[in-house]
Amino acid sequence: MLTRLDRYIIKKFLGTFFYAIGLIILIVIVFDLSEKVDNFIESNAPWDEIIFSYYLNFIPYFVNMFSSLFTFIAVIFFTSKMAGHSEIIAILSSGVTYARFARPYLISALILAILSFVLLNWIIPPANQKRLEFEEKYVDSRYVNKNRNIHRQIAPGKIIYFSSYNTRHDIGHKFSMERYENGDLKEKLMSDYIKWDTADNKWKIVNYRIRKIDSMGETIVRGTSLDTALNMKPEDFRQRTKIVQAMNIHELNDFIAKQKMRGSGDIVAYEIERHKRFAFPFSTFILAIIGMALSSRKTRGGIGLNIGLGIALTFTYIMFQQVTTVFAVNASLNPALAVWVPNIVYALIALLLFKRAAK
Repeated sequence: MLTRLDRYIIKKFLGTFFYAIGLIILIVIVFDLSEKVDNFIESNAPWDEIIFSYYLNFIPYFVNMFSSLFTFIAVIFFTSKMAGHSEIIAILSSGVTYARFARPYLISALILAILSFVLLNWIIPPANQKRLEFEEKYVDSRYVNKNRNIHRQIAPGKIIYFSSYNTRHDIGHKFSMERYENGDLKEKLMSDYIKWDTADNKWKIVNYRIRKIDSMGETIVRGTSLDTALNMKPEDFRQRTKIVQAMNIHELNDFIAKQKMRGSGDIVAYEIERHKRFAFPFSTFILAIIGMALSSRKTRGGIGLNIGLGIALTFTYIMFQQVTTVFAVNASLNPALAVWVPNIVYALIALLLFKRAAK
């Protein structure tokens, strides 16, 4: 059962958090609008779509993006004020232990963590879908696939290859397709290029040569044009890495399994996104405890010093997350470790600061 102290701190915590996050979202919207207004004018974007398709769906994304930082700032701000008014000394002097004092902070962090988890996995994805569609239509230019030497497994035992893929005309250059049975190559098709036929919704293979291998030897078939249905679509080669932001957790799991089967080169980025869906809400607890431990003692520098220390510590935390993510993408660090190591390290820091503050 919540006590008067619990309700007081929870009200302070959540009230300060939502007030601060509301202000920063307004500022971000103003800056974003000033940056993109030329794109909106040039592309004749209707104002109702700008407001309802873009900015209304923009808000949940950025609320969650800034939630960790403002969890920290909210805790630092109102706890420093309590310490400055000697409220914390009075609370502890009344027989309340420091661990008991931390309970409403953890309850508030739990509320924000649950909110963040729900936002990340079920509310933000459909909002991102609309936001990304708007950006694709009115802000960003058509996506260009800059990958070279693309290998994909489109079905068990069937591997395709392009030297490059043109997303504007949906043409794959220097196309080849290999079919294996029990690890043995049974058939290989090679062609100058493959093109998507929008009329028939099939792939057209141009200037091809098929090499078939069986127990009797090899046979080669040549031709100028071949229409065929393959287990791939042009959209598979136009997908940006950030398209996973528009998938809920179930869709993301299915998408990753499908991309692993195909041998996609962006698997690490997708895995990082999946682990972030769970690690990001957990960081709320860490930052709440660190903020409470840093600001619960009255200091000579006052609230300004506490906020400065808090922001510096938060940015080192965010930078650590970015560094480990880069290591995962470029240095083969396990995606789960890349996402969770910063949480583990800062959880230990939070525990040490909590024990120090409790003394």
